[in-house]
Amino acid sequence: MAERVFSLPALPRVPSGAGRLLPSATMVFATLIAVIPVRAPGYAALTPAFSLMAAYHWTIYRPDLLPPFVLFAVGVAEDLLTGGPVGVSALLLLVARAAVLNNRRYFVNRGFAFVWAGFTILTAIGMLGLWAVHCALDMTILDFRSTLFRAVLTIAGFPVASFLVGRAQRALIGPWPIGAR
Repeated sequence: MAERVFSLPALPRVPSGAGRLLPSATMVFATLIAVIPVRAPGYAALTPAFSLMAAYHWTIYRPDLLPPFVLFAVGVAEDLLTGGPVGVSALLLLVARAAVLNNRRYFVNRGFAFVWAGFTILTAIGMLGLWAVHCALDMTILDFRSTLFRAVLTIAGFPVASFLVGRAQRALIGPWPIGAR
């Protein structure tokens, strides 16, 4: 029996410079939001992973406009600005991009609940991975509660972030060419 092959159509060219820069600008903006000093105890450790939200969105809908070197640069900048181990955030963003690209065909033209479920799985695995890397670097078992709370905040904040990034995408780039919801 022949296997059905699902291929995605070629993405249309983006004529405007602002549209082509939007994914990179979104990533920079997400990082800046994450590092803005807030006078709340423990806020830095519990900040939602805004850059992961943006990377997930753009990898599904316009991966051609968000090259890996942008994710690497944003991840390294985020680590430098937060004082974390340099390269850990870059690793998370690049691994997330690879995972989403490999499964992108399943998310295109799906309802938001399905896309959000995919983000939930990605975030759970990503936060667990970050926790494990931090434990290995510190050579101790760190408290998992803050990681769990950060994951919950990231997952809960995704609908708002996705809505805002989606609106910006439709305004500057146009809608998804084959009717993504």
